[in-house]
Amino acid sequence: MKLNASYVGERRDIQRLVPKTASRILDIGCSNGALGAELKKSHRATVHGIEFSPEMAAMAAESLDQVHVGDATAIVAGDTLDGETYDAIICADLLEHLIDPWTTLRDARQYLAPGGIVITSIPNIRHISTISNLVFRGLWPHRDRGIHDRTHVRFFTRRSVTELFADADLTIESLRANYRFFDKPTKVNRLARIGSVPGLREFLAYQYLVVARDHALDQPMPAIDEVPRAAA
Repeated sequence: MKLNASYVGERRDIQRLVPKTASRILDIGCSNGALGAELKKSHRATVHGIEFSPEMAAMAAESLDQVHVGDATAIVAGDTLDGETYDAIICADLLEHLIDPWTTLRDARQYLAPGGIVITSIPNIRHISTISNLVFRGLWPHRDRGIHDRTHVRFFTRRSVTELFADADLTIESLRANYRFFDKPTKVNRLARIGSVPGLREFLAYQYLVVARDHALDQPMPAIDEVPRAAA
């Protein structure tokens, strides 16, 4: 089975957002389990996963404590996870692949333990690569990875990301961005953060990393290390 490298990495940017005190973690869209495996080691946590692909799920099952195979929307809305609660629920590059991410995110709230958080990464369709393709080339790019992955069915900007979480009754505590000049990986992208000044940053933001909490639940967990509360 050929794996798309964009969806099987350890995601160190996501790892940094998970509090060290998180002992039970749900990775929705866990792919081959690489991220969850790292969290099991670094956080000594119990990690469960949800994965649509049976092949990917079989790989993830080799390292995670439990993997549910099937459609994420149906699983979080059903009774598969009844009785389970988690300190952190991760949706890394997942929501844009779902027909109804609004309902899925809202349903995921019920599995948060008191003080638990939801962590997501969501591509920014307002990126300069989208604008340049539409304006100068007159086309919508379709690719095998990145912002314009051909399997994406929903698209978000910074504003619609905030609306997504508000609709799910989740309060954003941290919203930061990974910056790039180009959709394609290149060393030049490392300089994009320098250019992310007000007025330009929303066009250079490649994806948004969000940490959100359901403040209806008490007993907040300790603050997340290295995660600024100010928007990126």
